[in-house]
Amino acid sequence: MTQKLHNANESSSGNPVIPARTRWAILAVILAADVLDLLDATITNIAAPTITTDLGGGPGLVQWLGASYALALGVLLVPGGRLGDKYGRRRLFLLGLTGFLAASLACGLAPNPTTLVLARLTQGAFGALVIPQGFGILGATWPRDQIGKAFALFGPAMGLSAVGGPILAGFLVDADIAGLGWRPMFLINLLLGGAALLAAVRLLPQDTGDDSVSVDVPGAVLLAGAMLGLLGGLIEGSTRGWTTSQPLPLPLLLLLLGLASFAAFCHRQRTAAHPLIEPTLLHNRGFAAGLTLGVVAFAATAGLLYVLSLFLQQGLGRTPTGTALALIPLTIGIVITSIACHGLIHTHGRRLVYAGLLTLLTGCAWLLLLIHNSGTSTGSWPLIPPLLILGMGMGACFGTVYDVTIGDIAPTEAGSASGSLNAVQQLANALGAATVTTVYFHTPTDTPHATTLSLLTVTAALALCLPLVRLLPHQPQPDQHH
Repeated sequence: MTQKLHNANESSSGNPVIPARTRWAILAVILAADVLDLLDATITNIAAPTITTDLGGGPGLVQWLGASYALALGVLLVPGGRLGDKYGRRRLFLLGLTGFLAASLACGLAPNPTTLVLARLTQGAFGALVIPQGFGILGATWPRDQIGKAFALFGPAMGLSAVGGPILAGFLVDADIAGLGWRPMFLINLLLGGAALLAAVRLLPQDTGDDSVSVDVPGAVLLAGAMLGLLGGLIEGSTRGWTTSQPLPLPLLLLLLGLASFAAFCHRQRTAAHPLIEPTLLHNRGFAAGLTLGVVAFAATAGLLYVLSLFLQQGLGRTPTGTALALIPLTIGIVITSIACHGLIHTHGRRLVYAGLLTLLTGCAWLLLLIHNSGTSTGSWPLIPPLLILGMGMGACFGTVYDVTIGDIAPTEAGSASGSLNAVQQLANALGAATVTTVYFHTPTDTPHATTLSLLTVTAALALCLPLVRLLPHQPQPDQHH
């Protein structure tokens, strides 16, 4: 929805006349919020073993640490965007960032696993109020002929964060600042986010929102219930076992409740006046195929990243900082192919998705052979080539799959499609982290064997994605911004 900005002087593009220095400062605030989100989505990959050693909670806490954040973020991304349309993007941005900082403080002070997981859920929920507002605020403050300059900075900023975030997390854990162990990893958000919040209060333009916008709260509640049931069932099953003396074990009960909630959610999407996912999108073969492919592929790689961190720390004895440094080749691969595919997407289209999946499968096969042959004696240097290949596959596939997916949808559906895909990506991250780590922790033998079975699970999931590529549109939309 177009925001009603309180400024009578507007440029020819329809945006208020804002000095260039102020526009760049607003962009810095939006980027800072997105960087914080990315950092907190990934830091527990590195720190999970240290946190469980300190607080207890075992494998269940390892699985919930990442899944809880992605779950809340994914469920509430689309409602968060519509709440910004309804009540004003500035208001929701400030509310979300304030809540995010409070939740970060709760994470840093958490005395037990339950408190930490609840704080992570709260972090993700408030993050979902912040992130959707960014592009709308930029669209309302930047002239249309210059906004491309602003959007062009998001890729490099996210790339640098993806490289630097885990390294920072590992350094903070190993530094054991003031004897706080892993806690400064969350508490540093108060410094970074606090500065962004003060700047946002001063800089973000006022907007009134649109009271006519509808938010499908029942749909969001049903989706949250579905994901909590599915994730809870997987995690409880992997930590407590699937069989008990009870007629219906708790893991199976949670899975059944999750499936029932998901069925109710699907019915709600068909009947609601303003559903979270427009039903017409699911009737589009290319969009449905891309959505399915994205869920499976993002879930597989999210689980892969968690298992790699566990193998490096539990199997090879790396410190958190050493683990983060060992994964740098993977991140470099992502950055390289993401940038390369940006210029190739309109000429090669869905063939880049094929290339990305095949490259991912090659990296998985290489890593499987390496771990099978070397086990816990695997050195640092032999890991570099397969990790680099894995990163290049991720960058080629994930930098293009959703651009191609919306290649033939109607312009009026573009906003709903983009929001739905971003939300589903987060939910896939949560589901994948829980599923693949369930395989890892449910393997009753040594770490290399558990890692091997997890890699085989990831490989099988990625292989299932290959037939879906031919159902995607051949090319993205000509005027699409990446």
